[in-house]
Amino acid sequence: MKFATFNVNGIGARLPRLLEWLEAAKPDVVGLQEIKTETDRFPRDAIEAAGYQCLIHGQKGFNGVAILSRQPAEEVQRTLPGDQEDVQSRWIEARIGDVHFACLYLPNGNPVPGPKFDYKLGWMDRLNARAAELLALQTPVILAGDWNVCPTDLDLARPDMMAGDALVQPESRARFRALETAGWTDAIRSHRPHAPCYSYWDYQAGAWAKNWGLRIDHLMLSPAAADRMTDCGIDREVRGAERASDHVPVWVELA
Repeated sequence: MKFATFNVNGIGARLPRLLEWLEAAKPDVVGLQEIKTETDRFPRDAIEAAGYQCLIHGQKGFNGVAILSRQPAEEVQRTLPGDQEDVQSRWIEARIGDVHFACLYLPNGNPVPGPKFDYKLGWMDRLNARAAELLALQTPVILAGDWNVCPTDLDLARPDMMAGDALVQPESRARFRALETAGWTDAIRSHRPHAPCYSYWDYQAGAWAKNWGLRIDHLMLSPAAADRMTDCGIDREVRGAERASDHVPVWVELA
């Protein structure tokens, strides 16, 4: 099965590009981030016509996540535990076959310091706590999404330009690294340990043309999932399409 994550940066503007990619890449399961629409306004009919069941946790104007699946998907929950007052739509979990799949949109956290960065770190602490619960299941689990974290300087083209950004702060990286220490595998980096590779290019400053990218979209695999990984990749060419998202799909195949 092929699992993917794709920050579409607005499902309304990006629906044609999403449908094109679904037809070409044929993923079995996709986690979408930044759908930027309410649940009842999500283009369910068009995506179901493409062969996918939709689980949606929308929000008007920003955020919003969804899971698309070619196989029956059972929703587990659509809130990240640990803060009942957090109403932002950034998390949804489902069981698809024997795989537990979580789609997440981690807070950006800028500016640093400030309340948005504090929210990011608190959210990551809650994420790591939930990840520990999922790891204890000892089943295949995938944490897929836009993590808004560059784990190392290898994951960004211009570290000098990003030094003050929330995506590269030691506190953000330490929380990401704690997942790896606990036993989660970064799918892309496990296959490309030393190669610069990116999943996001800003719309400004000619970032795409200059290849000034960031790797912030990640698929983290539990040991049971990592043992079944056969391939993974980044569909970089998607960024060059007309009216493309500033992110591209990242995917992994499990036997």
